[in-house]
Amino acid sequence: MIDTPFLLDYLSRLSANNNREWYHAKKDDYKKANAAFEELLQELILRIGTFDSSILQNDPKELTFKLVRDTRFSHDKSPYNPAFRAHISSRGKLPVPVGYYLMIKPGNQSFLGGGLFADLFKDATRMIRDYISQNGAEWERILHDPAFETHFTVQGTALKNVPAGYDKEHPQAGYLKYKSWYLEYPLGDEELLDADAFLTKASGIFQLMKPFNDYLNRALAGFEMPARPR
Repeated sequence: MIDTPFLLDYLSRLSANNNREWYHAKKDDYKKANAAFEELLQELILRIGTFDSSILQNDPKELTFKLVRDTRFSHDKSPYNPAFRAHISSRGKLPVPVGYYLMIKPGNQSFLGGGLFADLFKDATRMIRDYISQNGAEWERILHDPAFETHFTVQGTALKNVPAGYDKEHPQAGYLKYKSWYLEYPLGDEELLDADAFLTKASGIFQLMKPFNDYLNRALAGFEMPARPR
């Protein structure tokens, strides 16, 4: 049985003791909690794989994000983000292609996510705007599917006005203002205590997200992540 209660307990204690001394003193607890998270991811990959086989080749260890925070430009100098996070897509944890995002954070701050969270890639934003402007009817069908509408609202950073080059009267003009398009499904702490029940719920929610992800990935066909400066 995957020990999700220990995982939550570790993160709660890290949140209350967010300093390097405590973190290093409790390194064994971190290893145990991280192993539980990777075990949870492995099972989640298998369940998502029943409706999206493109993600089955992933190694859970390559999908996770570090707890260490970059505090250089932040007023909050806490060294750690007390959350376990992962992105599961056909190309691992890269933001493109879009996939299935999981954040476990105590205090009822956990959520399941889908879509494009990053708004740093101008080419990706342009490609999605172009695709929505040309395939608006399909976009509306996905967003107004009854099961989708019951569970999700499209979120994202947005401009005040429709950007230059796009029709201000376009039926999807509101979505053409966006720079990112994503979904978040919140989870309470109690929903994570039973790992099997959580996995059943999470895979069901991700299956509902899949048409949205597929649409964005069709828009992003051919996109290449910018090379990192050496």
